[in-house]
Amino acid sequence: MRIARAEVAPGSIRYGLVQGGGFLPLTGSPFEAISLPSPAGAESIPLAEVRLLAPSEPTKIVAIGRNYAAHAAEHGADVPQEPLVFLKPPSAVIGPGDTVRLPALSSHVEHEGELVVVIGQRARHLRREDALAYVLGYTCGNDVTARDLQRRDGQWSRAKGFDTFCPLGPWIETDLDPNDCVVSCAVNGVVRQRQSTADMVFDVATLLHYITAIMTLEPGDLIMTGTPSGVGRLQAGDLVEVVVSAPAHDDLLIGPLVSSVSE
Repeated sequence: MRIARAEVAPGSIRYGLVQGGGFLPLTGSPFEAISLPSPAGAESIPLAEVRLLAPSEPTKIVAIGRNYAAHAAEHGADVPQEPLVFLKPPSAVIGPGDTVRLPALSSHVEHEGELVVVIGQRARHLRREDALAYVLGYTCGNDVTARDLQRRDGQWSRAKGFDTFCPLGPWIETDLDPNDCVVSCAVNGVVRQRQSTADMVFDVATLLHYITAIMTLEPGDLIMTGTPSGVGRLQAGDLVEVVVSAPAHDDLLIGPLVSSVSE
């Protein structure tokens, strides 16, 4: 299933299924309980007539640094011996089609396209072999980073925490193998990042086991699994697209997550 969250009318926000070119509203939330409409009563709304929003409203966004060896290498950094965990604030979240704002405090902002895990139920002290059962699905994300501030500060909260620095969407895909898909990021139509999740240093089950030994994950919380190599600078006027596809035939699984860039 492709589960999205959308404003279907001014002030009316619903979860629903993306089917073809339509949005089929559901009753309730996928993080609690949802009711599927009966076939006779199902009324799909054309996607062009709704505004897709970030598909989750997380209490926290847990992100992973240097989870692809090639990305660590392009920054002259070592591959960590255990997952390198940091947090992005929920206030950084924006939805598909929204705008990344370049902050005045930084002169060097970069994109980081990623596969994002969406937690489906409360999770603490998960065993690796059980971990994926706690996942609702997966979406696209962009861990936008003020690279100059990251290098200057020695820790990453400011560099990765600005408002608009976490585009998400456009939907949650529930039927996906997180260890066998391809993450791509293009800027102005030119692909800059493209790599298989099979190349992650720590796979999703390992990340869930590690993180839930530290903190409780709530329904709707997110894990940003790290970015492939090829990160690059963003400028006002750029258009960024993050896609997750099947490895064999480039069949679209999630996306594109489109973000414009502005001052």
